[in-house]
This record gives sequence, structure tokens and C-alpha cells, in this order.
Amino acid sequence: MDQIVLNHVTKQFTTKTLGTVTAVNDFNLTIKEGECFSFLGPSGCGKTTTLRIIGGFESPNTGKVIFGGEDITKLPPNKRQLNTVFQKYALFPHMSIADNIAFGLKIKNKSKAYIDDKIKYALKLVNLNGFEHRSIDSLSGGQQQRIAIARAIVNEPKVLLLDEPLSALDWERRQEIMPWISRIRDEQHLPMLYVTHSADEMARLADNVVLMERGRIKAQGSAQDILSRFKTQAEVGEARESILEGRTAERDEKYGLIRVAVSDSDASLWIPDAGLSLGSRVRMGLFERDISLALTPHTDTSIQNVIPVVVKSVDRKPGDAQVGVLLAVGSQQLAASITARSCDHLGITPGCRLWAQIKSVGIKS
Repeated sequence: MDQIVLNHVTKQFTTKTLGTVTAVNDFNLTIKEGECFSFLGPSGCGKTTTLRIIGGFESPNTGKVIFGGEDITKLPPNKRQLNTVFQKYALFPHMSIADNIAFGLKIKNKSKAYIDDKIKYALKLVNLNGFEHRSIDSLSGGQQQRIAIARAIVNEPKVLLLDEPLSALDWERRQEIMPWISRIRDEQHLPMLYVTHSADEMARLADNVVLMERGRIKAQGSAQDILSRFKTQAEVGEARESILEGRTAERDEKYGLIRVAVSDSDASLWIPDAGLSLGSRVRMGLFERDISLALTPHTDTSIQNVIPVVVKSVDRKPGDAQVGVLLAVGSQQLAASITARSCDHLGITPGCRLWAQIKSVGIKS
């Protein structure tokens, strides 16, 4: 079933300095039920405006927004079965954490027992048990964003909208929150629309991606497809990254690691343990710069992840010092970047069987 359809949607703004600006230009998109979907692109490409139109915070000049077969173009946000997590948290500083989470439920006149149960459930889900009576000011930025996510979840939206929810956080806080968003997606089976300029965030969350440029769709496909087709920082936001999917298979509590069996292959990767139960789906992000290649598997190294791969293609231009190597891991793909000298030394050509060496600390999930 088509859950969200944008039909010839256009949004224009009028400014004193630039006149009429078209933020979204005759935009057509169909999002299937149950998908985690990402709008990716640089600042000003129209991705946030598109999300705000879906959420009801902006009205299109022309076109329709269809949700579950119903025209919701003119419905206000509170009448749509959607909840939005904003970049700036939008928490109430004069309220306790519990009151912030319960805000929407109280408007709906839910019972106290129902609200209390929902608060405990949501705090457990974002790993902030026992924080009910603390103030917003006592939390770090990462914790505040987790509360904003908890507040959205308790309202049981059919789709969760996230508008660059990590862009105001530093790198460390982003790495803290990403596993919780992934966990909510997988354990709650909650469809998401995620706006970002970060290829890393898109890769770790989205099933399908729209790459936007000047209010239009430049490309659409799976996260792996977009990352493999568009390599430059201007196109996908940062260094090239690959995605490997698998399921958790074994836990090493002594070292805080969990083994992920890579789907459709004989490969396994040890990654930092984020607390997922065994058998959970995992999507791992690997930057091409963090992958080295060898002709034989090595055991006398600190790198514990050594997996068999087959060279699919070699991207080499005359005079370039760097060579891009596309590798097959079963039915999935992995990109590596090595020097031209290393490529010649190892004799790497399409069809070669190699071993990819990947640091556990360089894998994001």
C-alpha cells in the first residue's frame, strides 16, 4: 500500500532580497507503507520544506499530500497521524521530563494510569529510566534529543518525521543517539521519514533515499545504490560510505562486542555492542578509508575483522594517486580506497579474490 504520496507539490516563498524562491518544484513521490525513507541533500535543496509539507507545518502552493489514501493537504499537524522530531528539540524548559513526554497525551485526555505507563515505556526505550522528575536543563544535548524522540513515540504515530535531529549535536553525541534511533526503527517497526545532509545517518537508517537538488529529485534508490552512484562530498555530503546488512549472532561480554553475520555471505564482523538482542537486524556503515586489502588472511594484526571479498571493479584514472575498488561481499557491495601503488603491488583486477581488513571501532551501526 502507498502510505504517503506527494502529487505535483510546489512550494514558493517570497523574500525581500531574492523575490520569489521555489523551495520545492513540482515534486512527485510515493512512499510505501512501512518504509524508512530519507531525504538527503545539501542545505537549501528543499528537503526540510518537503518534510514540513508532509507534517502540515507548511502548505504547498500547488499539489496534494495523500496519506493512507486520504487527502490531508489542508489538515493541521495535530489532525495528522504523524509526529515530528525537530532539530532544536522543542522541549518545554519549565516542565519536568515526565510532563514533556506526557504533553500530547494530556491534550488527548488520556488517563493518568495510561500516561504513567507510556512515560515509563518511552524512557526505557531511550535508556533514560528513572529520569521522570528531572528538569530539562539537567540533561545533555543528546539526552534532550532522546526525550524529544520519546515524546513523539508515546503518541503512537503511524509515521515518525525527523528533521535533521542530530545536526545540533557534536560527533560524540551523534554516535550516542544513532543506535537508539536504529533500535526504535527495528524493535518498534515504526516507519520514519528522515531529513539529513549526512550520508552516514542516511546509510544507517534508510531503506530508500531521495537525493534532492534545487527542490527536485536528483536520484532515488536504496541507501547502498545512492552511496555507490554518487561519490563526491557535494553529492552525498561527506566521504564515500558502504552499507553491509546482517543480524546479530554472538555476544562477547568480556570485550563489549557483538558479532554480526553479514547477510547472503560467509562473512562476519565484530562491532561495538549497542545492547541489541541476538537475531536483531543491523545495518553497518563503513567508510572506504577504513578498509585495507590483502592477498591472504592475516592473524598477526590488531584488526580482528578479516573477511573474504571479490573485486567487482577498479576505478582508476590516469595520474590519480588513489584508486577506488568496489568489492562483493556475497550479494552486497563494499567500497575501498587504496593507493595506486598498492593496487599495482597487489595486482588487483576485477575478479580477484582478496581479504578485506576492517577495524571494529571504524564500523558504525
